Amino acid sequence: MTGRQPRYSKEEHAHRGMDVYERQVRPKVEAGNRGKVVGIDVDTGDFEVAEDTLTAADRLLARHPDAQIWFVRIGQPGVHRFGPRVRTRCP
Repeated sequence: MTGRQPRYSKEEHAHRGMDVYERQVRPKVEAGNRGKVVGIDVDTGDFEVAEDTLTAADRLLARHPDAQIWFVRIGQPGVHRFGPRVRTRCP
């Protein structure tokens, strides 16, 4: 059994993923899904919205076994956070 191999450089993968997200996916998922994760197949433009990356990937790979997946957390600058979480109080 062989694993999926990346077809693009990291930069090309990121460019394709963000392009598909901004042009095709974001208008469809932004309302009501803030904080959820969207997994996007950068080749087909097909996507899955879920609570976490694993669930989104599993659903997408069930339909596209050779998917090249880019993840975006809806309404957030990154999928995962590194370092301590800074909490701010809302008035």
